[in-house]
Amino acid sequence: MQLQRLLSFSRKAVDEYAMIQEGDHIAVGISGGKDSLTLLYALHGLKRFYPQKFELSAVTVDLGFDNFDLTPVKDLCREMDVPYRIVKSDIYHILFDIRKESNPCSLCAKMRKGALNQAVKEMGCNKVAYAHHKDDIVETMLLSMIFEGRFYSFSPKTWLDRMDLTVIRPLMFVDEMDVIGFKNKYNLPVVKSKCPVDGYTKRQYAKELLRQINKEHPGAKERMFHAILNGNIKGWPQRQIRVR
Repeated sequence: MQLQRLLSFSRKAVDEYAMIQEGDHIAVGISGGKDSLTLLYALHGLKRFYPQKFELSAVTVDLGFDNFDLTPVKDLCREMDVPYRIVKSDIYHILFDIRKESNPCSLCAKMRKGALNQAVKEMGCNKVAYAHHKDDIVETMLLSMIFEGRFYSFSPKTWLDRMDLTVIRPLMFVDEMDVIGFKNKYNLPVVKSKCPVDGYTKRQYAKELLRQINKEHPGAKERMFHAILNGNIKGWPQRQIRVR
């Protein structure tokens, strides 16, 4: 995927869900993976020409894994002139050494987001951008229907009232395969996950299920995505579709 195509998809999400306003200071949550680095490229590119001017920063919550070297991410942020902060934490130690969690994902996500959002506020940002793409949105819907019995997926834009912080997801119209293509084309400095349960989660199950469904029924993922967009899910903002 070319950068221009990435910027087009990101601009579509930002426009249709009013994700960015004049004077915003947006922090990109960086895990070190392909998705968050692609999001950094997207917002860095958008910042150059988007009519509403905004500031951009980046932040990573270091979960405490051994040999988790973020130097490549530091170098990229320096090249882009994007302020970058690393937040040290003991999340890995708490989950795996103290609590010995067999299914740590939910608690890990809660603790990681808490640390991230706190750091974002300390940096003076009013918005935080998460790198969820189209596949993530559909997979979340499948997980919700299978394990919770409800039709739901996370919103393109969410206001966290306790933190007075807005979460945005500018990659929502981008397919994961396009993210992979972008990573390969631009040689993104991906830092591999050190999580011991990576690839063995319910999320991975949903990813493989979606892949199989779409293989057997071509176009099914796209139809499910549009069902979500048109599903009147509680908490979703009104979509502003503009005629070009």
